[in-house]
Amino acid sequence: MPLKHGVYVYENETALTTPVRANNSVQVIIGTAPVFMTDDPAAVTNKPILCASATEAMDKLGYCTDFAKYTLCQSMFVLSQLYQVAPIVFINVLDVATHKKAAETVNLAAPVASAVTIDKVGAIKSLVTVSQNDAALTVGTDYTLAYTTEGKLVINFVPGSAFDPTKAAVVSVTCADPTAVTDAQVIGSYNATTGVATGIELVRHVYPHLGEVPSILLAPGFSHHAAVGVALAAKAANINGVFKGMAVVDIDTNAAKTYTQVENVKNTSGFTSPFCYPIWPSFKVSEHIIAGSAVAAALMAYTDAQNDGIPSRSPSNKIVSSLAVVATCLADGTEVILDQDQATVVNGYGVTTGLHMNGWRLWGSYTGAYPTVKDPKDIWVSVRRMFNWQANTFILTYFDKVDDPINAVLIESVVDSENIRCAAYAPDKWAGAKIHFLQSDNPISDLLAGKIVFRQSIAPYTPAQEIDNILSYDTSLLEDVISGIAE
Repeated sequence: MPLKHGVYVYENETALTTPVRANNSVQVIIGTAPVFMTDDPAAVTNKPILCASATEAMDKLGYCTDFAKYTLCQSMFVLSQLYQVAPIVFINVLDVATHKKAAETVNLAAPVASAVTIDKVGAIKSLVTVSQNDAALTVGTDYTLAYTTEGKLVINFVPGSAFDPTKAAVVSVTCADPTAVTDAQVIGSYNATTGVATGIELVRHVYPHLGEVPSILLAPGFSHHAAVGVALAAKAANINGVFKGMAVVDIDTNAAKTYTQVENVKNTSGFTSPFCYPIWPSFKVSEHIIAGSAVAAALMAYTDAQNDGIPSRSPSNKIVSSLAVVATCLADGTEVILDQDQATVVNGYGVTTGLHMNGWRLWGSYTGAYPTVKDPKDIWVSVRRMFNWQANTFILTYFDKVDDPINAVLIESVVDSENIRCAAYAPDKWAGAKIHFLQSDNPISDLLAGKIVFRQSIAPYTPAQEIDNILSYDTSLLEDVISGIAE
């Protein structure tokens, strides 16, 4: 304890505390991005990058349509074309300093066009060199570099510069190798001594560095691997030792090619946490194949945004897209056709899927804990997320009161503020909530040790999973009509 000597004056805050809203829709997306397009790939590698839009993410991390290799681009596409929700945090694990192929030489025969596309994907911008007659040309002066949407390098030669179109040119390219990224690198590590983190472990840096609570975790293109999906769910259950989120994970469509195989793959993968939301299969959006997690996570965030930022509504039965989505499919593009009965069977495994019913919809409200777990707070995705939201909001709202004197003002401030705040969400967002300070929970020994305990109960609404209408034939109505005609 630091020494103090003198007279000090402390003022308690007003009894009612203004709530701090925990944005429960911040997606943290881990995977590979085409950072070879950037001037400084190291600046956006194994660092949480906060973006206010998909366009900003494309500018900072690069963008191409090879979604299978550059997995973060799936979410960039979804967040630009289907659901424009923000903020978003991207974590790129593709390190072009190590994940790269050997340098290659491309010869350009004379005459050389003013714009040349190199038929290779992934040329690392900072390692490209161009020369003529063994003399190096200068990037930015003699030529500029750009990329096609497929990730191929485009060299634009500057007229009137040292470049001579009548002479042959030699281009040296070193291409990134996203296939060299391993699951272990996606999961990452944390060095408690240095504080250095990589991969999923970087989720712990999101709030301290960016001030955003990591609420929805996903790794499209990787989370169908059991180790990665389980790591995501474990991280979602305990973020920074205090916060909680939801991991949206994919069921491996290479192993579950039909809906009847989903249950076994889900269970053997270990996707049974209440903090994970398993999705099967993928979505075909226009000509692109998008991991189900990328679509579901964006729709989850969008649904929250349409609901005052409160996660009280399930993303299930919400229209994915009336135009862009053309099918559900396996990762290899094989179309998957499910009717409502089959889709509901998938739901019974604790897995969400896609259903075409007056438009493509996400179909399923269960977390991975279903059907083994029966507790409603853990099996319904919206209820689980409401518990996460309430816990995160409580922590952020009352953090400033830590180390204040344990007195009646502090206790009444928390109780009164919470009951007023929670009442504002009833009956629309939940049925109700209340908080108590009980003397039996707070013996003098705990108070002397600096510990106080509150008990809070909340009642989020469960989703309307089943709506039944019992039809019967009322012969009296028929008799009334016929008798009226006879008269």
